[in-house]
Amino acid sequence: MYEAVYELSEVSQRYGDREVLRIDQLQVRKGEILALIGPSGAGKSTLLRLLNFLETPTTGVITFKGIPFGAGHKMPVEMLRKVTTVFQHPCLLNRTVAANVHYGLGLRGSRNSQRLVTEALDQVGLQQLAKENARTLSGGEAQRVALARALVIEPDVLLLDEPTANLDPYNVGLIEQIIRQHNQQKRATVVLVTHNVFQASRLAQRVALLLEGRIVEIGDVESFFESPNDQRTAAFIGGEMIY
Repeated sequence: MYEAVYELSEVSQRYGDREVLRIDQLQVRKGEILALIGPSGAGKSTLLRLLNFLETPTTGVITFKGIPFGAGHKMPVEMLRKVTTVFQHPCLLNRTVAANVHYGLGLRGSRNSQRLVTEALDQVGLQQLAKENARTLSGGEAQRVALARALVIEPDVLLLDEPTANLDPYNVGLIEQIIRQHNQQKRATVVLVTHNVFQASRLAQRVALLLEGRIVEIGDVESFFESPNDQRTAAFIGGEMIY
């Protein structure tokens, strides 16, 4: 029996007259890595923003750890702090690498913050750059700083929006290893948006394909890639473009 961290029921999101997302039912399981794949404009990033409570759904309810979120329902601050997102283009402060990683801890008034920052930078292999200005880093280094800033607060849920887009294979491998270790060691739930079907197959336990704002298919990684139920899934993972 799986414990659900999120339960989505009849959730939709509209921008003006355009409906960009409609999820009839979805559960995100505690401790899993769930990959969301699909072409650009499929609704993946919108779903991620809803899961981080950055937007309120137009209709429906998102239940997080038993607490409803939607029209007329706000998520308490203490629950908001259990979820964090690493975006495709990290927004780093014009400060040192260490100060960037410390930022979330400072907001929370955490004790032993210096030790936690050091451990987080060690985890992503950047302790030697702790005193460097974050604006001087390469793309891969900046993404690893953003990941350290997220991991240092030990969130229950880590949301990742194309965390390795446009990075070289070395940094892709490092970041995937960090994500995998965090999931295994902390039993954190990870929801990963990626265009890379190979990355989804390497990291995830379950995969969902979104097309035109709807989940076409969701399943465990082996059956999803080896014996998909929907022809559109087979076409997408086979490299065919779907609009």
